[in-house]
Amino acid sequence: MRTTVGIIGGGPAGLLLARLLHREGVDSVVLERRTRSYAEQRQRAGILEQATVDALRAAGAGERMDREGIPHDGIELRFDRRAHRLDFPALTGGRRVRVYAQTEVVTDLIALQLAEGGPLLFEAEATGIAGAAGGSPVVHFRHEGREQELTCDYVVGCDGFHGVSRDVMPAAERTTYARTYPYSWLGILAEAPPVYDELIYAHSSRGFALASMRSPTVSRLYLQVPNGTDPDDWPDERIWDELDTRFALDADPGWKLARGPVTSKSVLPMRSHVIEPMRYGNVFLAGDAAHIVPPTGAKGLNLAAADVIVLARALAHRQRTGSDTLLNGYSDTCLRRVWRAEHFSYFMTTTLHSAPGQDPFETRLQLSQLDRVASSPHAAAELAENYTGLPLPAR
Repeated sequence: MRTTVGIIGGGPAGLLLARLLHREGVDSVVLERRTRSYAEQRQRAGILEQATVDALRAAGAGERMDREGIPHDGIELRFDRRAHRLDFPALTGGRRVRVYAQTEVVTDLIALQLAEGGPLLFEAEATGIAGAAGGSPVVHFRHEGREQELTCDYVVGCDGFHGVSRDVMPAAERTTYARTYPYSWLGILAEAPPVYDELIYAHSSRGFALASMRSPTVSRLYLQVPNGTDPDDWPDERIWDELDTRFALDADPGWKLARGPVTSKSVLPMRSHVIEPMRYGNVFLAGDAAHIVPPTGAKGLNLAAADVIVLARALAHRQRTGSDTLLNGYSDTCLRRVWRAEHFSYFMTTTLHSAPGQDPFETRLQLSQLDRVASSPHAAAELAENYTGLPLPAR
């Protein structure tokens, strides 16, 4: 097989890239190691920045998102047993976010790719990349019981932290930055209607909690827990009781979550990770293959989308003009946004979570920072601008 762009990974980054390239007349092949049903059921992020929403619409993948997604004009911060709402459009000049689960984004993009785009191969596991340093790289992959090769002008690794793409770059030619946080999230999906209109981020003496949603009938909720927590140690009733405790308000002591059957329960470790540069020869990294953020800032899916939007423009420019200028600037362009998102995610994480052994002085610093966001329009605008997503670079 031969193509212009070989894409390893059929998650939202790889699929959006394929769709954007298709609309620019650039051919591609997507290799996804999992089955279609698995790809469409992976539970991940659910908050889309304005730029991600705009990109999906431009790619022709916005119809169901606009119909079923839930627009949000703000978030609520709860701390010191009081609540403060941030009005995103008022603070950012009109930007907002949209709740639309990654599973739905992937489902929409898969349907479009299979109907209109280039080859999308499921259960096609990439095992290595040859010739990455220059020329035409070759992706070795296993599909339908046979070892196969895909020769490309360019390879894009959208295959995550454990994929083969990020290992192509020699250790001497890359720099890795990493941080592991001393806590995790216990996340649940519940068949329970949200009793809140927008996301609630709660700082409490017992640890962080987050109330999100997937639809008007399904709640997505998180609790800060110690690293190494076994989800089975948390029966459903214990989770609901702890959530109510962490969201408690002095001004509304009767406020409670709506309870319902818990359909999914898992523990998510928290970490930050960046590889520089995001390119080696004709192999480009995008999404989790290049960077990971803790989920507190709702940046993971959106960073991946920003990467492939920049890359699609650069590849289309190369095909139209023969110029490598935009491709050569890909890594630097993306990393400026990546580090801004890393800093924002770090800020949200360390401000809202209680570290093991945290002393009262550190807690008071957190509360002081949250109070500043609640009382200063400038501080509130800084948080809102980062949360809704900074503008993408001009074409």
